Amino acid sequence: MITKIATAAIYVEDQQRSKAFWSEKAGFHIVRETPMGASGSWIEVAPFGAETALVIYPRSMMDNWSELKPSLVFDCEDIGATYETMKRNGVLFQGEPKTMQWGTYVAFVDEEGNSFLLKG
Repeated sequence: MITKIATAAIYVEDQQRSKAFWSEKAGFHIVRETPMGASGSWIEVAPFGAETALVIYPRSMMDNWSELKPSLVFDCEDIGATYETMKRNGVLFQGEPKTMQWGTYVAFVDEEGNSFLLKG
């Protein structure tokens, strides 16, 4: 029986720049970094205490990377505080947080142009 989602992948040109974004700007910690040869490493990052990690995978190792787009939503206990912290850390947001009947959300992009959503 499946018990959890282990990882979700994003495909990036520059793994080290992406690792810095997720660890320094988004506040994630590095779960694993294992070399996979000259083309890149297996790099997992995650929020502290999370059971699921984000794999920062090198595009150069995936022939069809352009067809594989992430669609990831991150939950927050306090979206306003998370938004302010990430913004102060240099994260580019696509507007201000918006409130709907189901909750508050705001989109942001990483340094590779991948779009993600925070919701609270």
